[in-house]
Amino acid sequence: MSQALTNSPNAAANDAGALGPEAMYFNRELSWLSFNERVLAEANNQQYPLLERLRFLSISGSNLDEFMMIRVAGLVGQAQRGIDKPAIDGRSPTQQLSAIREKLTELSEVQQDIWRDLHDRLAEVDIFVADEQRVQAEAHEWLEAFFLQEILPVITPQALDPAHPFPFVHNEGMGLLFTLTRDADNQEIIEMILIPSALPRFVRVPKDVVDTGEAIYISIASLIQRYAHKLFPGFTIRGDGLFRVLRDSDIEIEEEAEDLVRTFRSAIQRRRRGQVIQLELEEDFDPVAENILLEQLGVHEAAVIKTDGMIGIDGLAEIVNEDRPDLKFDSYSPRYPERVREHDGDLFSAIREKDIIIHHPYESFEVVVDFIRQAANDPDVVAIKQTLYRAGSQSAVINALIEAAENGISVTAVVELKARFDEEQNLKWATKLERAGVQVIYGFTDWKTHSKVAMVVRREGDGFRTYCHFGTGNYHPITAKIYTDLSFFTADPKLGRDAAKMMNFVTGYVEPHGLELISIAPLDLRNELYERIDTEIANAQQGKPAAIWMKANQITDSGMIDRLYAASDAGVKIELVCRGICCLRPGVPGLSENIRVKSIIGRFLEHSRIYAFANGKPMPSPAAAVFISSADLMGRNLDRRVETLIPIQNRTVHDQVLQQVLLANMLDTEQSWWLRSDGTYSRVETSGKPFNCHRYFMTNPSLSGRGGALEAGAVPKLSLRKGGAG
Repeated sequence: MSQALTNSPNAAANDAGALGPEAMYFNRELSWLSFNERVLAEANNQQYPLLERLRFLSISGSNLDEFMMIRVAGLVGQAQRGIDKPAIDGRSPTQQLSAIREKLTELSEVQQDIWRDLHDRLAEVDIFVADEQRVQAEAHEWLEAFFLQEILPVITPQALDPAHPFPFVHNEGMGLLFTLTRDADNQEIIEMILIPSALPRFVRVPKDVVDTGEAIYISIASLIQRYAHKLFPGFTIRGDGLFRVLRDSDIEIEEEAEDLVRTFRSAIQRRRRGQVIQLELEEDFDPVAENILLEQLGVHEAAVIKTDGMIGIDGLAEIVNEDRPDLKFDSYSPRYPERVREHDGDLFSAIREKDIIIHHPYESFEVVVDFIRQAANDPDVVAIKQTLYRAGSQSAVINALIEAAENGISVTAVVELKARFDEEQNLKWATKLERAGVQVIYGFTDWKTHSKVAMVVRREGDGFRTYCHFGTGNYHPITAKIYTDLSFFTADPKLGRDAAKMMNFVTGYVEPHGLELISIAPLDLRNELYERIDTEIANAQQGKPAAIWMKANQITDSGMIDRLYAASDAGVKIELVCRGICCLRPGVPGLSENIRVKSIIGRFLEHSRIYAFANGKPMPSPAAAVFISSADLMGRNLDRRVETLIPIQNRTVHDQVLQQVLLANMLDTEQSWWLRSDGTYSRVETSGKPFNCHRYFMTNPSLSGRGGALEAGAVPKLSLRKGGAG
């Protein structure tokens, strides 16, 4: 075996007998924080260009914000209502909150340390952020004019006293408090200025103003502080401080809600006024002003974080956009599959010839767009049906569906209103689709429709043929450039019939019977995976080769974890690639000694879900049972969402998914972390040649999309024995 696979993490020394939940499982929330810690570690990766490191720092900030607004908010709500339901590891909501806040303080300090380091390194390459020492006289004049013309008209100072109601601070809102003394009578007044969300976080001094060629960024907050005397004539400014608020942003929908659209419009408004979950303050914030904030915002259970550095780390994403290609990853243009080009771009002809799988972002998302676009303009197409979970704000897929409806094709779109933080955008798309004549369905009230399926029914000869797209990712043109996902195209009649039944289940609540290949959550997907695991257990007990390879984003479901523990105990060798949360504790003797877990964090976000089972033959082999899915191994995916599990049976596609995509993830050493049995992660080390799966996919064509012009030998083969490309 390769060095990458033999460099195993240390196992726990204790026996697993009579283990309690805290010894069998990792806490979900703490595991997520560990994931974000790995993201943050990439901001320290010396191998990455400087602005890419800044990007990872920014991502760690936005990740933490969402965690606070959703996960911590939920725990706070449980604690306030006296709900003591324990987590998978046995901790109560209050115990989890205590552990989370301790970790949050640590992460916040690390973020600021990294920011100070990156700030200095950026200055060495002539990018100055929030560094007013670099501002020349000419720049000062421009900044003052910018403040007077662009900022002053849109900000509103408000006194905080009994005569003025305390202003509402929206979710993710930032503001400044000023402590003033009136010159006329020496009376002290506290004023608040809320920074409008429409304003950028930073303003860049124009190039023609700075003759040195330096890039100088000044934060809007510091600009307001600099010119505050323009706002408060007749006052002496004694102090000021910046603050930021995060609120509960989860949306709860009553089961009896009759009008989902109206309900969600109302819920989105409530989200903006949710309970304050976190208040972030500057370290030297005025104590009197701080007390006013705490009292008026009702901060009790919320985490109050005092920061000796930058507030709102996520805002650094604006600096990443600086036009400095020398400080970013080399640009990458996704390939368009040669097999489709060989059919003159006719996707239906290419799919009809043979199943094909597209590996994003290495292969272009335009293939997915073209699939719908060609269908929209094909006189032989009679119907298009598609699920839409996230489509983005600029969606060519949506426009193609509208064009299809306007061309007289029967178009059905299942728009998921419960896609977190995309609810408002999805409402807009739904309205636009309906106006074009698309039949818009909102699916189930209780379950999210998370599956990614598109069907095109085409008249061919004397009958109809159904072409299907099954994806592990969303129909989203932006995330498709950075998320690694699989798009499977097929004209297999069995998959077409199953897809039609799945659509009828969502649109008409008609529970599917007689499914031929597909498994659907919450109906039978869990049981299908259980049965596959049980088969491996039986094979191991009979002395046959038994192995499970899985790639998922999160593993939190106790039932699935326990089944994998049972497989490990039976001697099944289990390799898990889990990017984010993992509640499974690997490497524990007597419990999980045959399970290894790794996480890949790199240039692209691992997002595809692949489940593979040896099926009685040594892995990897053509006999293995291989599936792709929209579902992670989480209770919500298996029991409370509509998900699909798609078997891969075409030989070439099977080889690509198992022996190219999944195997490369297992062989990766440059971007991988081992999960240890104590819950810590350590970078994979190898004494052999390092292997980067992202680089491999960027430089090698996929097996099913390479086309006839490329011989099989043109793709370096991956081998467990040789490690990496052999």
